[in-house]
Amino acid sequence: MKALSATDVLPDHEAMADALQATGRYRILRRLAPRCELSMDDGSPKRNGLLVDVETTGLDPSHDEIIELAMVPFTYGLDGRIFRIGEAFDRLRQPAGPIPAAVTALTGINDEAVAGKHIEPAEVAAFADGATAADLVIAHNAAFDRRFLERFSDVFAHKAWACSMSQVDWAGEGFEGTKLGYLAMGAGFFYDRHRAVSDCLAAIELLAAPLPKSGRTGLNILLQEARRPTCRIWAENSPFAVKDHLKRRGYRWNGDGGAGPKAWYIDVDDGAVEQELAHLRNEIYRRDVDLPMRRITAYDRFSDRI
Repeated sequence: MKALSATDVLPDHEAMADALQATGRYRILRRLAPRCELSMDDGSPKRNGLLVDVETTGLDPSHDEIIELAMVPFTYGLDGRIFRIGEAFDRLRQPAGPIPAAVTALTGINDEAVAGKHIEPAEVAAFADGATAADLVIAHNAAFDRRFLERFSDVFAHKAWACSMSQVDWAGEGFEGTKLGYLAMGAGFFYDRHRAVSDCLAAIELLAAPLPKSGRTGLNILLQEARRPTCRIWAENSPFAVKDHLKRRGYRWNGDGGAGPKAWYIDVDDGAVEQELAHLRNEIYRRDVDLPMRRITAYDRFSDRI
């Protein structure tokens, strides 16, 4: 291959990519380039956000362990604009036993990479609750990350949380699936998947961009959902024969040792509680019944404590 000389002109890859995409026969994915500034600071009121991601030895926080933790701070406006991304916290941790082969295949993290590494809970708490204390913690699957992190450090039990996977209507915006890699491809970029910092930066990029149908940023929608209180209703002692009816209506089974009774449950808006109770009394129990309920906000949503 001929070496480039000082007079050779390097190809304009962006122009080439634009030309290919303009034909309608190609779709271009660009590698995510980390950015510090996403929106111009206009002096509007700001809050501190923290995007978190954990890689673990498995799915059960009662016995599986964190092997990588990333936290990426950012500032945002009340309208959902993201202004600035701060320096990331990224640490590896050696678990008590060998990392399962399936986890290594997925994340690239092996026993050698984590040997002798540890994460200090005090350091994590200082980062999350320091000078720029997080007003909101976001994870892409907060029901997973929050359960691990609350066991690791108490600081996460007292924060408001939101989930960028479940609290944005990605399907309604034209995306196929809610996994982070699928959403990134739908938004036109790719990144190094299943490493904690890369996942955090990809989620922030998605939340900062205007969505294709509503024109709102993902964070704007997420903030609206996070601020909305809900009520959890447990259909305790419901007849076994109606389980399929409850599943079709959106109920989930609480049988993994979490808080609350071992029963089917659903989360509904505050204004829909009486309607849901009437449905249960008329269609499920066929009698008047008092059921366990709990009001849920961003401060306890996605936690094992409910």
